[in-house]
Amino acid sequence: MIGDLFLSLRRIKSYALVGESGTGKSFRAKLVAQKYGIDFIIDDGLLIRDNRILAGQSAKKEKTFLAAVKVALFDNKSQRDEVARKLQGERFKKILILGTSVKMVHKIAARLQLPPPTKIIKIEDIASQADIENAIRTRRIEGKHVIPVPSIEVKRTYPSIFYNAIRIFKRNPVPPISSTPRVHEKSVVRPEYSKRSRVTISEIALSYMVINCVDEYNQNIRIKKIAVKDDALGYRLVITIDVAYGTQLGGDIHELQQYIIDSLERYTGILIEEVNIIIDKII
Repeated sequence: MIGDLFLSLRRIKSYALVGESGTGKSFRAKLVAQKYGIDFIIDDGLLIRDNRILAGQSAKKEKTFLAAVKVALFDNKSQRDEVARKLQGERFKKILILGTSVKMVHKIAARLQLPPPTKIIKIEDIASQADIENAIRTRRIEGKHVIPVPSIEVKRTYPSIFYNAIRIFKRNPVPPISSTPRVHEKSVVRPEYSKRSRVTISEIALSYMVINCVDEYNQNIRIKKIAVKDDALGYRLVITIDVAYGTQLGGDIHELQQYIIDSLERYTGILIEEVNIIIDKII
């Protein structure tokens, strides 16, 4: 495509910041961008430069979780074309893409006609486990999200979801002239889908979705039983399976668990606390 050739000739380099939803990616995006000299950030459907939203549509304004996921993935052609055109008209060398998985950031890059990320930064590499757990707790209990731009920018564009602002003061290691700290402001918002009560789903519907997920992952796995427990925070699943003789699973069990969690949370908005898989027998 012309857009791909255009960006290739300019030697654009893509970076990715990857972590599960609610682990603090948006909160730390500016720090990562500064460390690597990155001017542009793609976060939840928005193209951000410095303290401004240049193009796109915020996933956080959507009323349902599923709609928010589609916006974050640039499913809408007019949205991704707007951002792609804006990028082609800007002069830059590096861009940071935020996503919940490596697969997601690669998909976003492809849809925006950007090169695949050459450096993947995991949230665990830049945040402590305590910080990550605290961020997840804040997301689950209070429904608070972060957009890495000042409050004045968010208030102007998305006033209905604005909640608060966070100011971070950071000094240069060796101040050239003055020791006055730089101020970075981030906006705290509460998306419409976070204001609603926790999403619930029937056990039968959830079971059918699990069966579909497992079948997509590996057709040689047969489900014998699915036990669903619904507690105050989310759902816990115990899945008993039979595996066809010769099927190599090994470490793939953990990948299957994560695939089920990611798929159910992404397409339903429910919270999956735990998935346990029991292999009953080889058939």
